[in-house]
Amino acid sequence: MKTLSRNIPLQPDQSGLLFVDVQNFAAKRDGGEFKKLSDTEFEKDYGWFFGQMAEHVIPNMQKLQAAFRKKQMEVLYTTIESLTLDGRDRSLDYKITGFNVPKGSWDGKVIDELMPDENEIVLPKSSSSVFISTHIDYVLRNLGVKQLVISGIITDQCVESAIRDACDLGYLVTQVTDACATYTSERHANSINTIKGYCRQVTTQELLSELG
Repeated sequence: MKTLSRNIPLQPDQSGLLFVDVQNFAAKRDGGEFKKLSDTEFEKDYGWFFGQMAEHVIPNMQKLQAAFRKKQMEVLYTTIESLTLDGRDRSLDYKITGFNVPKGSWDGKVIDELMPDENEIVLPKSSSSVFISTHIDYVLRNLGVKQLVISGIITDQCVESAIRDACDLGYLVTQVTDACATYTSERHANSINTIKGYCRQVTTQELLSELG
């Protein structure tokens, strides 16, 4: 009987990289999630997060993006963005939270540091999980992707949601732990520990070494 495992190296012809919510709304100081905060409030609540993003997480994301492109492997992106200007199509959770990234807005764009190329897929979502409010499962199956590498923000929210749903739908998932971020080191560590039963976890350098 064949032994099943999550710890299977990537096969380039059936692997894809998904960046979760690395967009202006959630990753820029003047993005919609933060622009109303005073500098004092911003530094207190999000200073650590933005420091980690600038020094470690975004550079790691760029390395992953370059490596997948070099191997001609799929690179996909999902961003929080409504299908309407007023956000009436958003999930109830997003309405309660107050998240509305209008269709076509600057907030809904992937950050310049990870600019998608013209032939890469960007899927706008209006719920925490990309598998709930987009047709990503259909797209990945059409692309032949069976092994999904996940990187993004926020580790303990939309990243976790993507990992769980991808696993339940039959994908082998690899989380790149140092290419994800949330608002505190404690939250990040707790999330990594909580989700480890669902997926293979590697660092950026480990994955780059695997890809060769």
